[in-house]
Amino acid sequence: MPLLQVDDLTTYFHTRNGTVRAVEGVSFHVHRGETLGIVGESGSGKSVTCYSMLGLIPMPPGRIERGRALFDGKTDLLGCTPKELQRIRGKRISMIFQDPMTSLNPYLKVSTQIMEPLQLHEKVTKKEGLRRAIAALEEVGITEASRRVHFYPHEFSGGMRQRVMIAMAMITQPDLLIADEPTTALDVTVQAQILELIRMRQAANKSAVILITHDLGVVAGMCDRINVMYAGRLVETGTAEDIFERARHPYTIALKRSIPSLGQKGKPLYTIPGLPPDLSKPIPGDAFALRKGIRSGGKYANVAPPLEQVSETHWVRASDCELPSLEEVLNEC
Repeated sequence: MPLLQVDDLTTYFHTRNGTVRAVEGVSFHVHRGETLGIVGESGSGKSVTCYSMLGLIPMPPGRIERGRALFDGKTDLLGCTPKELQRIRGKRISMIFQDPMTSLNPYLKVSTQIMEPLQLHEKVTKKEGLRRAIAALEEVGITEASRRVHFYPHEFSGGMRQRVMIAMAMITQPDLLIADEPTTALDVTVQAQILELIRMRQAANKSAVILITHDLGVVAGMCDRINVMYAGRLVETGTAEDIFERARHPYTIALKRSIPSLGQKGKPLYTIPGLPPDLSKPIPGDAFALRKGIRSGGKYANVAPPLEQVSETHWVRASDCELPSLEEVLNEC
């Protein structure tokens, strides 16, 4: 049985300028000990999907229109009251947010912020909480933790702040860890360290991980399965091998072509032409066909393309779009 089973999750934002269909009919699952990657461009609905499950989207203007997120086979996260969610968040489900500088409270010492989940969920004493906070910082590779635990967030570098966020998220040994772009704005060396740190903590706690990113290269060696999202919908889902070796949807193929390769040194990088569609306007058919520079036969111009099963582990949303060549993209630029 999956640790988390999400069915038909649909989240809209009702604004003065119209209804933004941020997430439309998304379904997926994740098992204990498994790492699931959710990839796609900015605005594809990756973060909103996970924020919706944890009750973290502002309501209004946000509203969960329909769906179910069954956690541990018995708790529907979308049907929980705020108090019920509070008992789960930070204890059984933890999250590493995208920007640690804005996620950490600049007015509070790191010790106070790391201890908070323990004091809230486990009712530990301040002395015990501080001891465990220091141990958590040591586990994520922060030296002189007994001294630095009393620092403020601005006294840490970007990579160190991300380590603090990981320590805070993992200190209660959650069943599910959601990492939202945990390596954004970090240099390549620190990226590798952060991903390895998440993997090590996952193995130690036997927890499941959902890794949200826009970079297919990041999930290549990290994830067991990958969901590819575009314009609020899943366009392809499968094992890492399915996505990297047998990708079928043109958007997934375009993302793969955009990964910098050592074998292409000195050559122009492939760029996906056009821009994602405006989600405040209804999209009756294939959203990818709306991008400027993408050729389409028009089969799904007014009909929502179905999600079709390719193999036991591989699902692809139907599309008749064709990608332009690198030469065509460069000529268009």
